[in-house]
Amino acid sequence: MAFVGLEDKARMEQEMPWEDRDVPVTFHQLLSRTASKFPNSNAISFQLLSGPTDRAETLTWSELLGKVNQAANLFRSLGIGEKDVVAYVLPNSNETLVTMMGGAVAGIVNPINPLLEPEQIAAILRETGAKVVVTLKSFPKADVAQKVEEAVRHAPNVKTILEIDLNRYLTPPKSWLVPFLRPKMGDKEHLAHADYKNFNQELAKQPTTLTFEDSTEDRVACYFHTGGTTGMPKVAQHKYSGLIYNGWLGNTLLFSDEDVIMCPLPMFHVFAVHVIVMAAVSSGAHVVFPTPAGYRGDGVFDNFWKLIERWKVSFIITVPTAIAAKMQRPVDADISSVKTAFSGSAPLPVELFRRFEEATGVTIVEGYGLTEATCLVSCNPVDGEKKIGSIGIPFPYTDVKILQDGPDGPKECGADAIGEICISNPGVYAGNTYTEADKNVNLYHFEKYLRTGDLGRFDEDGYLWITGRAKDLIIRGGHNIDPAEIEEALLGHAAVAFAGAIGQPDAHSGEVPCAFVELVDGASVTEKELMEYCGVHVHERAARPKHMTILDELPKTAVGKVFKPELRKQAITRIYNGALEEAGLDARVVSVLDDKKRGLVAQLDANGCSDDDVGKVLGSFTRPWEWAA
Repeated sequence: MAFVGLEDKARMEQEMPWEDRDVPVTFHQLLSRTASKFPNSNAISFQLLSGPTDRAETLTWSELLGKVNQAANLFRSLGIGEKDVVAYVLPNSNETLVTMMGGAVAGIVNPINPLLEPEQIAAILRETGAKVVVTLKSFPKADVAQKVEEAVRHAPNVKTILEIDLNRYLTPPKSWLVPFLRPKMGDKEHLAHADYKNFNQELAKQPTTLTFEDSTEDRVACYFHTGGTTGMPKVAQHKYSGLIYNGWLGNTLLFSDEDVIMCPLPMFHVFAVHVIVMAAVSSGAHVVFPTPAGYRGDGVFDNFWKLIERWKVSFIITVPTAIAAKMQRPVDADISSVKTAFSGSAPLPVELFRRFEEATGVTIVEGYGLTEATCLVSCNPVDGEKKIGSIGIPFPYTDVKILQDGPDGPKECGADAIGEICISNPGVYAGNTYTEADKNVNLYHFEKYLRTGDLGRFDEDGYLWITGRAKDLIIRGGHNIDPAEIEEALLGHAAVAFAGAIGQPDAHSGEVPCAFVELVDGASVTEKELMEYCGVHVHERAARPKHMTILDELPKTAVGKVFKPELRKQAITRIYNGALEEAGLDARVVSVLDDKKRGLVAQLDANGCSDDDVGKVLGSFTRPWEWAA
């Protein structure tokens, strides 16, 4: 179905209410419907190594349904009911997808980022009360098994740990070497409250049809954590209806059973699980997962275009950091099968958009979503006008309002007026977004519109633009970082009186953490020493500052709070001028303007430089620039 603009959105909504759409009630019903339609069509493929001729394993839709049934039966046999939790701490693999789906059928599935530290994994396991954890068997160049072993020690509700051995994806002689190179584990026998079992061996014991009645009503099917950068991460609840809505959008607006989707994104994130996998389950499209680490895997970027040719990929799923890496490699394969690339998780720099389009002949569609809304909110129309830098128009059945707080309550903004982006759609579990009731307080306007914490505006054409963040998160390559973790660590240093952490512009990751401090009177410490201090006391590696600035006095509000907009202006000036100097250009940032429509805008003196020269350098960053008057 064409999705050209707001007229198509309105037409679909006027056809019938969402409640009257012919969509399944449960995930198992959706998967069974697709397996019945396309039993012998390819559903998922996974290859452990990234080479274009390396071994891959493909499951058809009927095979996938059988394995999902086996997994659901296995989890039920281990005591998982509809309100019990199966967690997985896994890189990508076919087993990861089977676990995700089987967990959602048997109970509630809880994907956990394997890059988190053990104490963060343990905090999530305790918050969700997980009874079963599926993870890796110890494997060369991976520390997932060791992290989970440590985390489970501090999660007493976990009764069973199911291990997946990636060695089965290798062929001799590599597969022969793994037992000798496998990292040693601790004394697992001392985990008295949890038994270790082999996932695939236990799976094989189960029948390929469900041994229990599927759910009959909509219910919570997934728990997704929202980052885990502080001691106790927030855990969002997703119902079957939210999953099915995301799948319906993908099937209706984008994919068919003839499409092949390249998805090197992690299966602990909603972008992969809800946007891509659910769309594939709904449409019958074929999804390819290259390497356990996706885009982070060895050789993925070097082989990326050849993998596109191998699998005859029609849709590329990507993020700005991955696009930047791809543009450093030549397009060395036949990619004529590609129709569209879909980018999300972070704003896409204009220059990167243009370079990708010129190199590939493929247009990128930018979209917007968030974990709390079961993901999808808006995108640039696939068949219509794409406004670079915007996040497009809201999807059918998604109601977005730009609201400002006022003395008489929230007020809706007109065109180009900035307020908080607030959302109502079938993916928003109003009143129950988070597992902890206290975290849902003041999270909604009018008891239905989820407050995203993102600041934005609608332009006169109805396109949505993000202009900033009310909740002050640092988003590094799509990963949320709470600045409070950095600030609290720095304030633990005896020489630090005040600290402010922000995201500084970064051409690769969109932004990375940096910090500004004001010292105690008479104290002495260097910026290098504070960076080293953060290396020890900021536990998450991604949150450790990339730059430290000591100021005589931090800018503050009238009530003594650190005024971060001024810090952001300083960071933009430093980064942009550094990039211009490195490129041999004399143009310089002379001020940073807080524009009502565009947010922070760098203003430059040209000093003899042209638009094109400066654009090639600063176009790699997401924050805009212009010539000073």
